[in-house]
Amino acid sequence: MNMILAVMYREFRIRATGFVWIFFDLVMPLVYLSLFGVGLDKAMAAGVATEGARLSYQTFFLAGVLSMACFGIAINTSYGFFVDRDNGIFYEFLTYPMTRGQFLIGKIVFNCLLALVQSVITISFSVLLLEIPMQWHLTGLTLIGIIVGTAGWFFFLSMLALRIRRSDVYNTVLNIAYFVLMFASSMFYPLDSMPRWLHTLSLLNPLTWHTDGLRYATIGVGNVETIMIEAAAFGVFCLISFWLAVRTLYNVVVK
Repeated sequence: MNMILAVMYREFRIRATGFVWIFFDLVMPLVYLSLFGVGLDKAMAAGVATEGARLSYQTFFLAGVLSMACFGIAINTSYGFFVDRDNGIFYEFLTYPMTRGQFLIGKIVFNCLLALVQSVITISFSVLLLEIPMQWHLTGLTLIGIIVGTAGWFFFLSMLALRIRRSDVYNTVLNIAYFVLMFASSMFYPLDSMPRWLHTLSLLNPLTWHTDGLRYATIGVGNVETIMIEAAAFGVFCLISFWLAVRTLYNVVVK
């Protein structure tokens, strides 16, 4: 436990030294919601039809913003592996008396807490200023979705960051993957309105599973059976990503 707390404290110190990091982690979701949600809500006066309900676009997009924010925190944290590897701290840190799992868990616990703070700020803004109706009795599911989503994407991206040796290659792979994952998902628009081929691709996208779960937990929209299947699939994705990240971390060290 002391090793996990030490990793968490280091993550806190990294964030505390730069205002830009704090801005992107805590405030950027509000920028997305304001620019895309409010802007498109005015352009789409008729709202968005999904799962038999008609919603304002900003209400529909809230879950997408929360999902995007979890992904963003995972990106920022996984990229830190390159910084640590360049200055030599990465290898020195792993000589400490802790397991690879403790190293990854320490990072993700801090970032899950950060994601929760970020989500509270975003949801408070949405309710107080945008009057988005929240399903408060499902708040527990929302918090679980934020934690599991941040963890899953962090482990997946960490595995890529540890395997790829050059930061420019990682950025290229990440930008392409992020573009495909975002726009082939239910983040910006309902799956019902997609072409058949894109609809099928989106159903296989973990970002769709995460976004759909958060949409049900925040505004109560979605088919319960489908949400349960997607939640189980994302849980498997999270466990596999953790296993791969630990194995990759071990292989990087011994080589």
